[in-house]
Amino acid sequence: MSEAKWYILHTYSGYENKVMNNINTLVENRGLQHLIEEVMVPTEVTNEIHDGKAKQVETKLYPCYVYVKMVMTDESWYICRNTRGVTGFVGPGSKPIPLTEEEVANLGVTKPVLELSFKVGEIVVVESGPLEGYEGIVKELDEANSKVVLAVSMFGRETPATLDVSAIKKLD
Repeated sequence: MSEAKWYILHTYSGYENKVMNNINTLVENRGLQHLIEEVMVPTEVTNEIHDGKAKQVETKLYPCYVYVKMVMTDESWYICRNTRGVTGFVGPGSKPIPLTEEEVANLGVTKPVLELSFKVGEIVVVESGPLEGYEGIVKELDEANSKVVLAVSMFGRETPATLDVSAIKKLD
């Protein structure tokens, strides 16, 4: 098992994706995948309806923060700390403190594997969000990202909607 742990970087507002991309580029160019395993900005995709049209909107769950799974060494610390847009690691003083397994689970940095109670072609009902109460037919499943594409009948037309698996349940 890897000794890499999750750390949190604080960034300037709006620099989250730039920081993530810059660190990923440095890791790839220098061959440091053994030190910095993963860099991410947790986001959430929601469906919003404007003027009768469903639109997907991606929002950052924790603005101004980037999550880095890495082995803490002088080199990995230097790369992260000196990336443009980073103000520092989250933690007291100059010593970064890794997240505990419980904190990682609570923050949603890594997602648990879900057992799905429905399959493609089955009818489900939306339990939360802007489409709450609508029924739809499962068209696609993306288990890796816990997403499902439904065909929902709205305004007399079949409209595709991508939702989180937790927002729907199988129709009994």
